[in-house]
Amino acid sequence: MKKVFLIQLISYWCFLGCTTSKEKMIPYDSISVVLAKNEKLSDKEFEGWQYKDIFEDTVPGISLEKAYREFLKDKKGDSIIVAVIDTEIDIAHEDLKEQIWVNTNEIAENGIDDDHNGYIDDINGWNFIGNVNGENIIHSNYEFIRLIRKFKVLFHNKTVDRITSNQIKDFETYQKALKLLGETKKSKLQQLENVKGFINKYNKAQQILKAHLAVDSITKEQLLALHSTDTIIKKHQKTLISYINRGFTENTLLGYLEQTQESIDKSLDFDYQEREIIGDDPNDINDIHYGNNNVSGNLDKLYHGTLMAGIIAAKRGNKLGNEGILNEVKIMPLCISANGDEFDKDIALAIRYAVDNGAKIINMSSGKQFSMNRQWVNDAIKYAAKKDVLFITSAGNSGLNLDDKEHNYYPNDINTDGSEISDNFMMIGASSYTLNKRLIYYKTNHGKNNVDLFAPGYKVYTTLPNNKYRYSRGTSAATPIVSGIAALIRSHYPDLSASQVKEILMKSGISYNIDVEIILDDDTKKMVPFSSLSKSGKVVNAYNALLLAEKMSKTK
Repeated sequence: MKKVFLIQLISYWCFLGCTTSKEKMIPYDSISVVLAKNEKLSDKEFEGWQYKDIFEDTVPGISLEKAYREFLKDKKGDSIIVAVIDTEIDIAHEDLKEQIWVNTNEIAENGIDDDHNGYIDDINGWNFIGNVNGENIIHSNYEFIRLIRKFKVLFHNKTVDRITSNQIKDFETYQKALKLLGETKKSKLQQLENVKGFINKYNKAQQILKAHLAVDSITKEQLLALHSTDTIIKKHQKTLISYINRGFTENTLLGYLEQTQESIDKSLDFDYQEREIIGDDPNDINDIHYGNNNVSGNLDKLYHGTLMAGIIAAKRGNKLGNEGILNEVKIMPLCISANGDEFDKDIALAIRYAVDNGAKIINMSSGKQFSMNRQWVNDAIKYAAKKDVLFITSAGNSGLNLDDKEHNYYPNDINTDGSEISDNFMMIGASSYTLNKRLIYYKTNHGKNNVDLFAPGYKVYTTLPNNKYRYSRGTSAATPIVSGIAALIRSHYPDLSASQVKEILMKSGISYNIDVEIILDDDTKKMVPFSSLSKSGKVVNAYNALLLAEKMSKTK
């Protein structure tokens, strides 16, 4: 039986069809009733669910298909540069190669900084975690490891009564870092055991089903066509289908195992000094001459950036893989992320590079719970605001309430007094395709004062290195959806400022008048209004955003 939910669409304007060819815009603020899609989405539906419309398809997507069909048909926008601050990106991918930014002011491989921007041969962007010999950081320490290493000499085995008053703040940070170290170690060890369990189940299912089917390899089609009454066969059939649907193969599972083990061995190792590979001083923001121009290496281990780029910019209409948000876009790869936490210096310099080289939107689908040099990043965000560049980042996937003073997440735009440092910053939470208590992705961070907006972030189909594709999830996947819509607005309405685009995205979303389930710090569950989890209380909507952009542009 289908459930009926009240859905409140709160946007300042909407299109209504008219009997004449003239389109009319009128204020819209009402409550509608819609039948929620109750059955599970098919594999094909999952490949583009995030673009569906809640009223037409009863799926809480961003109404992108409707926007192209009813509003953007026969319209051509300007090309927009979107900087993707992330891992390296597969710039030769079949669905991305036409969408990559090219620095036309630089001559390739001549060893000269032709455009005098401080970076030699930066044809497609810059890699801040590589060196001149082509080596790259693959694993980096977590920021809490760096903090503990820094403060250990001052605070090891000390209690608060032995700390001077001017050291209290640092001591409290040190204690929080120690707590997170313990939690992370426990989590990683459990993750390691889980992956080993997945591999054992996968191998056993493969062995039994290959023997049953008398084949050397098994396809999904063979599994779906298998009709057995044997409970053991049915059990392993279900296991393999589940693994295939989640993109698991023997190689990917072994890759997860290796990655998890290396995370324990390196990211949590106090003696591991990854910055020795680069040779710079990570605590000197003026030491900027480092990195290399290889933005597309190490893709077997660092593929996250390719996932994000595909959500924004995978070529539309070419019948390959997935559809991005728009075609009128160029992705600027700026590599700062390894397996671990980013350095604030790299974040700040990447933001400044993006701004100085023409990006109008910056997408950063990563973050961390501590920031050793936060002011550098804040200054870079304010620099982007001054230059009219919109900065969009993810809220994180720890299920935390970021309004709680115990749960910080960086970068953010909140001053110590609660005010915002700029009007060009957005933090994005993740929603799902289900219109019930699981409307939010269960791991998404949230916060009425810290998270701005939600966007689809569960099973988002996108590009993977080497001309492959897979699903992505979490606030990482939600963030480029908002960045893509922002690019769409700036493409068609270049007169609108970064702060106006932010205002449009916040005001034009859809507010679902339902309660959703969140997990509290003590692992208990609680039902809360969806509207209480972000500043806007909404899920981003491309169609409504374009309508409001049209109105705002005409009234300038």
